[in-house]
Parts: sequence; structure tokens; C-alpha cells
Amino acid sequence: MVHVARGGDGPLLVLLHGLGATGSVWRGAVGSWPGAWAAVDLPGHGRSAPAPGYSFGSLAASVAAGLGSAGSGRAGSGPVAVLGHSLGGVVALTLASGWFGVDVRAVGGLGVKLRWTAEELARAASAAARPPRVFPTRDEAAAWAARLAGVPLDDSGVVEVDGGWRAALDPAAFGVGAPDVTGLLAVAKAPVVLATGEHDPLCPPGHLLAARPDGVVLPGVGHNAHVERPASIGPVLERLWGALTA
Repeated sequence: MVHVARGGDGPLLVLLHGLGATGSVWRGAVGSWPGAWAAVDLPGHGRSAPAPGYSFGSLAASVAAGLGSAGSGRAGSGPVAVLGHSLGGVVALTLASGWFGVDVRAVGGLGVKLRWTAEELARAASAAARPPRVFPTRDEAAAWAARLAGVPLDDSGVVEVDGGWRAALDPAAFGVGAPDVTGLLAVAKAPVVLATGEHDPLCPPGHLLAARPDGVVLPGVGHNAHVERPASIGPVLERLWGALTA
């Protein structure tokens, strides 16, 4: 079962982090959402257990189970909006297919990498095959976890193991592969908002706008806009709120 942190009251926003991060990276942004929120630690991340294998479908299924599934998104909550960053954005789009029993009425992807080279995929596969690095101190492990995630993490980003500390991230998650974003957009059963930071090297604005002319470019931020300047994702949250509450 995945770990889910919750807060607020009203229409529910489900928040999915990127590879290596945890649900805690949304803490600066949740105050801008007028309703309830649920920040998930994806399998193999933070306080959630590792998975036997990683695919976008299996991650979406785990999120659906953690939210209560059974067609409600969260027990008694009704329709939901889902916003994911990077890897989490692909999982959000996967949930919007309607294949996992979550009633998604609006979906957003922030900084989703749209173009992959063979070299990038080979590097990811190599990282997935490596064992976790164990460090003698928590601080060293936390620094490594932050490097993997691209952002500082809270205590949930590391775990104590025999011989020291390591990042909570299961390295096998690097093997999830390249997403079929075009296919996911085609089958999405909810309005889609894709956004990227003006300076995001993983999802340059040109790539985003070529795929989605209605994509949102967030000025002055990079790949982790929700951490760098949480208020910058306000336009994305506003569009999700409008679609969810229409």
C-alpha cells in the first residue's frame, strides 16, 4: 500500500511527485488549492514499499488502491483532479484513462519529459540495475537522495539499513522506461493541462508547445517549479479547479 498524506476539505486534488522525490515536495503548493488534497508517495519512494516491478500502469494501480479506488478516488470523495510532476505526471495521465477506477475529472502534468533518446534510456536502465548506495551517516544519504530527486527532501527521503543509511528510492524505479504520452493524451477521459518551467531542461517549452499548443509555460522556473517557487503553478491549479468544479 502506498503512503498518502491528506489535508484540507472539499474537492480533492491528488498530487504525484517525480522520480526520486516524495509527496512532501508539494507542501509549499497545497495551500493554494481551495479544497482537499492527497499527496502520495509512489511505490519505491519515501514511506511506500518497493514494488516487484515498475511500469506506469502498475504505479497508477497502486495509487488507485491507496486512494480507496472502487471508483471513488477516495472513499466518499467523488470526482478528483490529479496533478503529477515528471514521472508523476505520466502516472496522472495514466489514471485519467479511466482504466483504474478513479473518477478523474481534471488532470495536470508538470515537467513531463516528452522526448527520450536511446542514450538516456540506456542510462536509466543502468541506474535501475545498481544496488542502493549505503552511506555511514544520515546526512550523506540525505544529500544523495536530494541529488537523485533534484530537490531537497524531508526525513522520508532516507531510510536506515544495516551498515548505515540510504535513499528511500528503490533504484529499480529508474527502469520504468519512456512513456507513450501521445497515446495517453489520446485516451484521457478528462481535460488535460500540461505545463513546464520556462527553464526546464527536461521538458523545454518548445517540446511542450509542439505536443500541446495549449500548454502552460511558467515564467522564471525550471524543472521543479512546485518546489522552486510554489506560487508559480497557480495557473495550473486554477485550470484544474475550474475543470473539477464545473
